[in-house]
Amino acid sequence: MNSKELCELAVAALEDIKGIDIKILDVVSKSSVTDIMVFASGNTARQVKALANSVADKAKKAGMPALGIEGDDSNEWVLVDLGDVVVHVMQPSIREFYNLEKLWGEDSPVESK
Repeated sequence: MNSKELCELAVAALEDIKGIDIKILDVVSKSSVTDIMVFASGNTARQVKALANSVADKAKKAGMPALGIEGDDSNEWVLVDLGDVVVHVMQPSIREFYNLEKLWGEDSPVESK
């Protein structure tokens, strides 16, 4: 599965659980670690956890299990590492504070779903 297909799978998983303000950043020219970053918000810790679990579950069913999941102890910000795609799921206040889209995306094309 290529990075675009993996990204589409992650976005679909986020949309299934009503992820908010889903954005996609192409970071292939800025990072040697990943090609695409996906950002989404969940209104509560419970929704953030459900969103991250949805991504991890769909990826596993597609034969692409997550390489790691970080932050699922507090569920304010959960990172799902799918290798070529990294998914950040955050509560809105955390997302606004860290503003990773701006950090990584000053000149990267950003798509919103």
